[in-house]
Amino acid sequence: MSRSAQTCSAWEALERLREGNRRFTQNLTSLDRLLTYQRRAELSAGQRPFAVILGCSDSRAPAEILFDQGLGDLFVIRVAGNVVAPSQIGSVEFAVSRYGTRLVVVLGHIHCGAIDATLESLVAGEDSDSRHIASIVERIKPAVLPLVETELRHNRSALHRAAVRANIRASANQLRHGSAIIERLIAEDGLIVIGAEYNLDSGLVDFFDGLPDA
Repeated sequence: MSRSAQTCSAWEALERLREGNRRFTQNLTSLDRLLTYQRRAELSAGQRPFAVILGCSDSRAPAEILFDQGLGDLFVIRVAGNVVAPSQIGSVEFAVSRYGTRLVVVLGHIHCGAIDATLESLVAGEDSDSRHIASIVERIKPAVLPLVETELRHNRSALHRAAVRANIRASANQLRHGSAIIERLIAEDGLIVIGAEYNLDSGLVDFFDGLPDA
């Protein structure tokens, strides 16, 4: 039986992600990852991912690579700005109820284009001509607007960094409280929703929201 098919608690899953990210930052990879394509036949019969990752669509932030995981290990949902809409909630509900996955990570990253677009709209009044891009920005605005109204407005770099984390927290909270299925599994069955930030420069993932001491 593969490691992904075994029962995995939220904390065990988190440690696997941390270990994988450490390997990634050290330019290493596990033997499981090297042999991952030998598992295609096994996985055709079903999957049992040990973690759900709701991440940004940015090409520089592929979850399987930065966590050094292979086929069948992660249930990945990607959308610009790691925003939460009904389709994202439904995708998470599907994974946690169908596969028993007990860790959900909302993964944002520094230098996020969706955050830049939101700040351009709030600070400079520059809005996209696309209503679809605007819909993403509108989902991010409530988390970012309070920051724009502080002194951070005068430091774009610091504002961007704070906005990234505020948006991650907001998305994680939407998952925790926007679904009866997810709420029940959190309360009764060990499901945990955590927010994390990926640093494109260092390769490190900082799990900063939703931990006992966070």
